[in-house]
Amino acid sequence: MHGLDERSLLEEIARRRQVSTDAVATALAALRRGGGTMAQLTHAEFGGMSQWSRGGMSMIGDMFNSATKARFDGVMADLSEAIASGKLGSPAERTGEADEWSGSWWPAELGSPSTVGGQNETRYAFFPGTRRLLVEEAGKRTIYDTGGHQISGVSQQQGSARTLTFSSQHGPVSLADLPVVG
Repeated sequence: MHGLDERSLLEEIARRRQVSTDAVATALAALRRGGGTMAQLTHAEFGGMSQWSRGGMSMIGDMFNSATKARFDGVMADLSEAIASGKLGSPAERTGEADEWSGSWWPAELGSPSTVGGQNETRYAFFPGTRRLLVEEAGKRTIYDTGGHQISGVSQQQGSARTLTFSSQHGPVSLADLPVVG
């Protein structure tokens, strides 16, 4: 779906959820980057930095504002449903804009990621089928062997000693503890 049909649906969701069409369009772009099941975005109407994943997990920057959280959850649920039902095309469908977070940034031979994220100039994707973790920092990509770790999240410390620590079923695992592949 493109053009007026998509725009009409976004405007309908915006009216129903009492937010701007721009907020809904920003959420849709983030949801598409997340494969239709997760999103990370920044928009003032959602309290700044916000995250959402299908199944009920959501966080907004203004974490004590339950009205904003309810609007955000509603927008994300509406968009996810529209993508799943085909009303907004496939999750990977491009909007024509440059999209640095699309699935095209990782090599196809790694498979499908179960976890994707990033912040600032760092992004990562975990591929359980190949037990690989791809990390890109400031444009440099490194592939790590995760062994028996099933990566589910990341903690990123900023500052002069910037570090990445990933969450797994065995607890925290430092990027420095994973062997580099090729």
